Amino acid sequence: KESNGPTDSYAAISQVDRLQSEPESIRKWREEQKERLEQLDANSRKQEAEWKEKAIKELEEWYARQDENLQKTKASNRAAEEAFVNDAEEIFPGTEWERVAQLCDFNPKSSKQAKDVSRMRSVLISLKQAVLVR
Repeated sequence: KESNGPTDSYAAISQVDRLQSEPESIRKWREEQKERLEQLDANSRKQEAEWKEKAIKELEEWYARQDENLQKTKASNRAAEEAFVNDAEEIFPGTEWERVAQLCDFNPKSSKQAKDVSRMRSVLISLKQAVLVR
């Protein structure tokens, strides 16, 4: 059996005596302090509930944006795949370099890659300019 106060009857009596012998100003301050703490607790619980509600809304908006971006990416990938398949079906002799030029980015300034691909670019350009001997 749990209790919030002292379990010994003599201890309970001594606590009551201590509270009665306490000056009025200290007892008043203790009660005011208790009320202030209860008010602060209520405010913090209210603010926490507001923050949780705001976080849930922001999370839902983020998921909606992510889903929208995912749908856009899927649509653009499908369109790019369809265009690639259509271009692959139209293979004619002598159009190899045009297809390579479409797949490769030969502009060094617009490259978004972190790796240096300048050597590969120069090799492809030199192969394009050189005549293949069979």
